[in-house]
Amino acid sequence: MGAFVVGAFVLVGLTAARSSGATGPAVVRLTDRQTTFASFGRSVGGGEIARLTLYGSSNKNRAIGHGVLVCMSVGQAERSCQGSYVLPRGTIETTGLLKSRLIYTHAIIGGTGLYDNARGTLTVTARGLRPRREILVFRLSG
Repeated sequence: MGAFVVGAFVLVGLTAARSSGATGPAVVRLTDRQTTFASFGRSVGGGEIARLTLYGSSNKNRAIGHGVLVCMSVGQAERSCQGSYVLPRGTIETTGLLKSRLIYTHAIIGGTGLYDNARGTLTVTARGLRPRREILVFRLSG
């Protein structure tokens, strides 16, 4: 009976360790092109929604996924934003404050599939405005 209980605890411990560390340290570099942009309201509570087509680093002509960035004005020229990036092997979720979309960093707060329970940072740098194109660097810490 004692060996069974110890074995059960070891099995549960291994399963918990594996699920909490599904995403290991990695850097994912992508580019995007904004395909849709809508804004509503100009005061606190107003916001904007941007839809993006995502491209990998090896082929800049073939889309590999899409993203959605939803921001709400919180005053003093700041917006609180949530981003969802849908990739072939899962999604990455981000959040943070920004004043400008020219360059910003957001926290990676989770994901699905390969990016299950992801943590880290996303740094976005604009490289063109018409149409808006950006470089996205996801630094996954685990």
